[in-house]
Amino acid sequence: MTSKNRLFVLVAVLICVIAAAAGYVLSDDGTRRPEAAVGTASATGPAASKSSAPKPSAPKPSAPKPSAPASSAPGPSSPAATWVPADPALADVCRTKLPGQALDTLGLIAKGGPYPYRSDGIVFENRENRLPRKTSGYYHEFTVVTPGSGDRGTRRVVTGGVGEQYWTADHYGSFQEIDPRC
Repeated sequence: MTSKNRLFVLVAVLICVIAAAAGYVLSDDGTRRPEAAVGTASATGPAASKSSAPKPSAPKPSAPKPSAPASSAPGPSSPAATWVPADPALADVCRTKLPGQALDTLGLIAKGGPYPYRSDGIVFENRENRLPRKTSGYYHEFTVVTPGSGDRGTRRVVTGGVGEQYWTADHYGSFQEIDPRC
């Protein structure tokens, strides 16, 4: 093979790699199917893989909550009896009143993952200012699986830097702070 032919082959391979990467980026809608379903999608395009891929299932149920440590300091893993909402003007919701999928997501957050979607854990920017104003990077969002939805759905848990947790069922249209005491 001459050096000219090698250069041609190298350029052709490089173009194929770039085209494949561009196709992946352009077809990625920010969601990810659970790992068990990755190999089952059709390779005919993003629309076909969305319709033929299995629906994301709820994360595995979380382990039972361990008993609270002796520490009296409030935090994400030890709800204290003196819990105070981060913003008294924001409605509260008892943890036990959330859908089972939200409880599963809260369990995954407590364990540090793994999460079913690539976007889980990304910075939530609070552009609508529906949560208390904090510095950029303070909030992080996590998907709550919506049964029957072909994508991430509209339900999320958003966590704050000191352990507060918020629930939204309408894709950031409204929030409720999760009360860990009940």
